[in-house]
Amino acid sequence: MLFFNNKCIWLAASLLGLGLATPALAKTPDKQRNVVFVLLDDLRYDGMGFLQEELQTPNIDKLAESGVYFPNAVVTSSLCSPSRATILTGMTARNHKIVDNNNSSEEGLIFFPEYLQQVGYKTGFFGKWHMGSHSDMPREGFDKWVSFPGQGAYFPSDSIPQPLLDKGIVNLLNIDGQKVNQTGYITDELTDYALDWLKNDVKNNQPFFLYLSHKAVHSDAKPPARYKDQYADTKFKLPDSAVVTEQDAKNKPMWVHNQRNSWHGTDFFYASDRTMEEYLKQYYATLSAVDDSLGEIVNYLKEKNLYENTMIVFYSDNGFLIGDHGLIDKRNAYEGSVRVPLIISAPGLLPAGETNKTLVRNLDMAPTFLELAGANQPEQFEGKSFLPVASGEVSEQDWDEPDFVYEYYWEWSFPMTPTTFAIRRGNLKYIQYHGVWDIEELYDLDADPEEMHNLIRDPAYAEHLLPLREALYASLVPADNSKPAVPFNARLAEGMNLRKRDGLKEAPFPDWWLVEPNRKDKFMGLFPDTPMKIEAQRNKEVYFPYMENMKNGSAH
Repeated sequence: MLFFNNKCIWLAASLLGLGLATPALAKTPDKQRNVVFVLLDDLRYDGMGFLQEELQTPNIDKLAESGVYFPNAVVTSSLCSPSRATILTGMTARNHKIVDNNNSSEEGLIFFPEYLQQVGYKTGFFGKWHMGSHSDMPREGFDKWVSFPGQGAYFPSDSIPQPLLDKGIVNLLNIDGQKVNQTGYITDELTDYALDWLKNDVKNNQPFFLYLSHKAVHSDAKPPARYKDQYADTKFKLPDSAVVTEQDAKNKPMWVHNQRNSWHGTDFFYASDRTMEEYLKQYYATLSAVDDSLGEIVNYLKEKNLYENTMIVFYSDNGFLIGDHGLIDKRNAYEGSVRVPLIISAPGLLPAGETNKTLVRNLDMAPTFLELAGANQPEQFEGKSFLPVASGEVSEQDWDEPDFVYEYYWEWSFPMTPTTFAIRRGNLKYIQYHGVWDIEELYDLDADPEEMHNLIRDPAYAEHLLPLREALYASLVPADNSKPAVPFNARLAEGMNLRKRDGLKEAPFPDWWLVEPNRKDKFMGLFPDTPMKIEAQRNKEVYFPYMENMKNGSAH
């Protein structure tokens, strides 16, 4: 039976405002599974002990042993707010409109936990929201709310001036709409709140969805005292592409070269003189507290005989570049930015200790949670549940894997990364940029997983360019079938434009752009890319499309 209270009316009205209908409730399973969704911030895809022997993450490793590891998990926008909005709404950035980390409206958006509530779930949110509106007030869809504004703080005293600390003022948490002092290290405190909710608010036999959204391991990563020196003597290996040669630089867009000497580049790391090797010691020590948290939650579930009926998901909102191509942080379409860790354990439902190579997007998380709960998929969802292939009901070979389409929109506050669109189809990844004068990129990820060899001017791959360009554009059409557009928010300041004074200088233009004046084929850039055209460019020869017919022995 449905009870039409104010919340149900609000939900229906919001859906109708989007041109959608409230989905009918599906037949719920006889035994609904609980879900613990552990979301990290900026954890690199390989930042786990079972993938890096230098790391100590025993509880994360145990989760992988008891569940399924997805090495091809990706996000459709690699930035906190857009990615979190996609997880929560099941929609892409072009449709949910949360396109950057600045203050944005959440009006009309429906978060998937609301649908879980409709089929009987108790829901709790604990941690970093950082999506849409800068408010930390409770959101629809959650019965329990523990959060903080913006990025939050690792410690109660972080960024608080000493005169205010002397008056007892510290960072605050929002507990169900009430401001409360933060009292400890944020990872530990969020875990305590989450466990307290499980112990005192969740009743026997009522399914629950625990959304534990950690601040860790976002910059500047700060570990608790117990892990301060955990990796003091560890030497972490950086990607091969972190050493950028002159040839590498020619292979990449100019903006990549220029970003190396910026807030998001290895040459001027967050406008400091630190090195990535040193930063990773703090980054991974900060992860250790999350590993502790996971262990505490799993132990509680086992003690209360809840573990066998609970799905545990370990995930990150985006990846993290650790020097890849001379860059740090995220935002771009390179593998270190778009790939994320994903482990799912669900005893009796998913196999244990397996690796599943299916490509899974953040867009697919909400549909998967709703299928697990027995709730119908609302019309606005753009992803699809990957539960059938995760459980083995459908094999990886038979899974109808969609193209992976990526979108990132230029943000004035960090202007060094341009608007980026990309598509991955099979082993090929094509990347284009909007609003900047620069080259495109094409990679064969099977042969070149670190994206060291840009194939955009390789004649052997020319036939793939137009189909990928067309497929990418078609995929970026919004849900209302309007023409693709580039959204942006109001600019409030100059942005983070600092560069190291004696650092790397600006990039030169690509060699094949540099020609003598008055060329007969000066419109070559508008001619379709073919193997013959690209070869002519390489050899600095004249090219016209009619030459294709002459080569084939035809005069027409």
